[in-house]
Amino acid sequence: MAVIIRNSSAAEPPPAAPVNGDGRPYRYEMIYAGGTYRGYADDAAELTGMLIPGYASLATDGERAAARVGLAMDLQVRVQAQLAAGPGLDACDEAERAVLLGGRHEPPAPSRWEAPVPLVLVSAFYEPAGALPRPSGPAELQVWLDPADDWTLLTSLHAAGVIVVAMWDAT
Repeated sequence: MAVIIRNSSAAEPPPAAPVNGDGRPYRYEMIYAGGTYRGYADDAAELTGMLIPGYASLATDGERAAARVGLAMDLQVRVQAQLAAGPGLDACDEAERAVLLGGRHEPPAPSRWEAPVPLVLVSAFYEPAGALPRPSGPAELQVWLDPADDWTLLTSLHAAGVIVVAMWDAT
């Protein structure tokens, strides 16, 4: 069973980590919702459930996969907006700005990405999982959100700065 607690402010020490039913620390800790909450769980799917309401009650792998893709797409829009709000947007040409600021009802599909603002992409739509070719260009200019499974989603969100997730040694 997962536990969610309100995070303390940066001026206060972090709250004490709860323990599971066996009296041991939980295997995973996640800080999310802009640092508002800390979630603790022994299973990555429980952490995903903290990000996707109703996730635990989804009946099939397909429903859970669709829910993860939906979350990744929602977060893609938010992260892209945050990145585009920075100073790099002024240095982008018109075509680059169109990709950065365009809708996400269709995944962006530039053949190469070198703009000064990173492009946020959901891996489910690009090779090898999807039909679109991956853009070439510097890796640091591409932020990949990967909803392939629970742990992959969580680590990609961590790498994108959306959440902070840690795994503790279970021994």
